[in-house]
Amino acid sequence: MKQQPTSEPLYIQIANILRENIRTEKWVEGQRIPTEMELCDIYHASRITIRKAIDELVRDNLLIRKRAKGTFVNRFSPENADYFTMVKSFTQELLEQGKLLITMKAEVKRIPADYQIAKYLKINPGEDVLLLTRIRGSDDDFLAYFKTYVPYRPGFSLSPKDYYGSFYEYLKTFHIVMNKESEYVEAMLANSELQRILKMTKHEPVLKRVRFTSSSASQFHEYTECYYIGKKYRYYLDFSKK
Repeated sequence: MKQQPTSEPLYIQIANILRENIRTEKWVEGQRIPTEMELCDIYHASRITIRKAIDELVRDNLLIRKRAKGTFVNRFSPENADYFTMVKSFTQELLEQGKLLITMKAEVKRIPADYQIAKYLKINPGEDVLLLTRIRGSDDDFLAYFKTYVPYRPGFSLSPKDYYGSFYEYLKTFHIVMNKESEYVEAMLANSELQRILKMTKHEPVLKRVRFTSSSASQFHEYTECYYIGKKYRYYLDFSKK
């Protein structure tokens, strides 16, 4: 594969092509993808480059490696999760710590859902979704970057000024109460996007928290990727039974 005139490394370009294969269902759930050597031939790239591209999708939970069997399109679904926790917003988390939450910047747009987002939100590909991105923190100190996707509903504002508070409180004004959540957490190094947005260095650790929330009453689903600056945020779990 000839590297395109872009600032992105070749392995990122190939990773984006592999994502597109999944998004368009060229590769379907449970399917074994071509081997690393086969992908080397297809994209005319080194095995190291192909492996790094696959690693990107494994980290995003789109692919899963199975020993002695190969790499497969993941069947991951939030419904298969064994544990659920009370939905607690980032706003509430900081308030409990005695800190005042600030949204430094918010952007919102209405976009068509690709295959993966449609799957998470239980809608059809191409349907409108609201994409909300926010830089959030406390006392003028960056803490996190959020990317939130929800099905678009008539009346949802497309003005950033309406999303500087708690998004869950905003949803309540539409009688949407999110009361079920599953999530996974992983560690990563800040990529170029996070370095730029959160003013980080490339060697700084990031806590990536992916949340799937839903409203049982309205069958409304949310998918959010949260990126926390590792040295400023700790993640606690309470496993006590109620």
